[in-house]
Amino acid sequence: MQIDILARPANTITKITFARNEEITAEGGSMVAMSGGLDVQTTTHKRGKRGIARAVKRAFAGENIFLNHYKAERDGAHLYVAPNLSGDIMTHELQGSSLIVQATSFLAHEASVDMDVSWQGFKNMLSSEGLFWLKMSGTGKVLINSFGAIYPVAVDGEYIVDTGHIVAFDEGLNFSLSKVGKSWISSMLGGEGIVCRFKGKGTVWCQSHSPSGFGNALGRMLDPIVEYQQ
Repeated sequence: MQIDILARPANTITKITFARNEEITAEGGSMVAMSGGLDVQTTTHKRGKRGIARAVKRAFAGENIFLNHYKAERDGAHLYVAPNLSGDIMTHELQGSSLIVQATSFLAHEASVDMDVSWQGFKNMLSSEGLFWLKMSGTGKVLINSFGAIYPVAVDGEYIVDTGHIVAFDEGLNFSLSKVGKSWISSMLGGEGIVCRFKGKGTVWCQSHSPSGFGNALGRMLDPIVEYQQ
């Protein structure tokens, strides 16, 4: 399987070229275009397997209940996938490890990768990320998208990231929510609010822009809807 990431970093799209019988699972609605020679099945989990419980958990995480599975019937068949928001895409290869991915950042994974929903505890209720994250485990490639550019941060000890800028992180890292300044008042007045404090050794992948921040800024520029009565 050949994965080519095109038009990065602002309007990235991925072209996946298959060898015969290779398969990939993609987020519902992410397909842009595809050649002939691909068999497509839509399920709630793996191809040919039911996973209602996992689908319900994905819904709580903000993901699509249904997943599309593309299997090549010939060499050279290809598929284009892209996220809803403009930004970058990265390929991460799992080698018997696990990766925690924020909701809305999952794009696709090879059939050998298993996706489940990871419970991150009630501490996440105060953040913009929700209670659930996606957990990718096994062996194979995972495609992850970001809003804006995506970049890795090596953590060796402690590192602080704004909750709206987290894309993914190694499962071995511990995190907690905290204030960025010495007091909650200074943190709120400074516009940062709640941040995520990672501890341990591993990698955090961050995005340069925050979808919630963009939405708030855009909302302030929109004219209010005024209803006129005759």
